[in-house]
Amino acid sequence: MPVKIRLARHGRKRTAYYHIVVADSRSPRDGRIIERIGSYNPLTNPATIELDFDKALSWLNSGAQPTDTARTILSGKGVMMKKHLLEGVKKGAFDEAEAERRFSAWKQEKDAKIVAKIEKLVSDASSEMDKRLKAETKVKEARAAEIAKKNAELAQAASAAAEEAKEEQPEEAATEEGSTEAEA
Repeated sequence: MPVKIRLARHGRKRTAYYHIVVADSRSPRDGRIIERIGSYNPLTNPATIELDFDKALSWLNSGAQPTDTARTILSGKGVMMKKHLLEGVKKGAFDEAEAERRFSAWKQEKDAKIVAKIEKLVSDASSEMDKRLKAETKVKEARAAEIAKKNAELAQAASAAAEEAKEEQPEEAATEEGSTEAEA
């Protein structure tokens, strides 16, 4: 029975997540499985991968063949590297302590890359937010300047109208006095 390590799709439309499973290669994608060894969510950034490292390694050592996507996921988590190092130990190229040392060095480097990516995403998001805030502040200041200019023009027009009204009032008072004298 040919055994495959592959992904089984779950979730709804456009929000898919996957289970990493060991299944008979003849069974359907979401059909009967032998064992579930992890999950994969590509919607997060960086993608979330939960994997039972020991089970995946034991299945690979038993002869299970990963699909291309599963191989990429297993490589990212270090299962393929560990398998490769264990093959070197079997051949006598180096001892198990050396294999563990190489694997831990590789794992630290990989973890550092992931942390750097997360930090870069956070810093990019904050710098983008700062840019938006500065642009919004410029727009707000421009609107405030326009409103102040408009209010100044309205105040000037109102003061000019008030001055005209004051100038017209003495003339109206004089014409009213003249009309009252003419009536008497």
